[in-house]
Amino acid sequence: MSNTALRVLLVTGMGTTLPALAPASVFGPFDLHVSADLDAATTRFSTDHFDAVVIAIRTVDARKLLQWPGLSQATAEPALIVLTTEEPGSDLATQLVRKGVQDVLPLSIDAVDALPRAVRLAIERKGQERLMRKAYATDLMTGLPNQSQLIEHINQLIALLEREPAPMALLALRVEGLASAEARFGAESANVLRRKIAVRLRVGVRASDVVASLGMDSFAVLLPKIQDPQDADRVAAKLSAALHPPFAMSGSEIAIAVASGVAHYPQDGKDATTLLRRAAGLAASSPAQGRGGFVNAEGNEGAANDPS
Repeated sequence: MSNTALRVLLVTGMGTTLPALAPASVFGPFDLHVSADLDAATTRFSTDHFDAVVIAIRTVDARKLLQWPGLSQATAEPALIVLTTEEPGSDLATQLVRKGVQDVLPLSIDAVDALPRAVRLAIERKGQERLMRKAYATDLMTGLPNQSQLIEHINQLIALLEREPAPMALLALRVEGLASAEARFGAESANVLRRKIAVRLRVGVRASDVVASLGMDSFAVLLPKIQDPQDADRVAAKLSAALHPPFAMSGSEIAIAVASGVAHYPQDGKDATTLLRRAAGLAASSPAQGRGGFVNAEGNEGAANDPS
């Protein structure tokens, strides 16, 4: 095994005591960091890289993780392990795994051997999943580029910009309402809703812009060429407004809410991972707007960042 320390974020402060993970375990070594709660962890994701995240939570509160705005970030790069005070039941455990959680274990797990082993194996599985995702550059549910392809595209663009410097921006959009759609109409209907969201985003930008999927409830938009930094904020606002009108689903209407984050090159980062982490972190920590079903006052006037 590598001697490079694996960065692990331990999330505490939810009515439980986290087992003392041994930094010098044979399954490590581990570089341990602590966040007091989920909100603090969300903030850390926007600035730091972690190989694994371990959350200790009371079983009665574990279902709240399904609605946690930072869940997409916690499962995008790191391996996420959830420790519960009691057996969560197969339904909740399955839902957490489907959301990207690597494992759901009892809080009573042996911290000397069993927990370090679980963390290391979860990191290895996450790495294998990442390699498999790279083999498939498209998100099959939406037809959009996936996160790996987006990162590759950004890094290629940055290489070009190093020779001819020019500003660009990366938007991250976090959507609330997909979980409600899945609970109400089923998983396939939630997938249909994701595809409809993807269509509105793709229609709302220029042909040269890149819309990508970041996971079940997150999207990204790469603006490779902007004239003014405020252009990116205007695009984010218009795309959010474009998603506010309700979507027709199974004879009903579903409204979603959207939170956005913007990262600028080169001010906020000079590589794709840093830019994405910055934008996604801002989207995760921002309150979602919408869900009221109000119409887009801008109307359909072409791409959101087309010159007026």
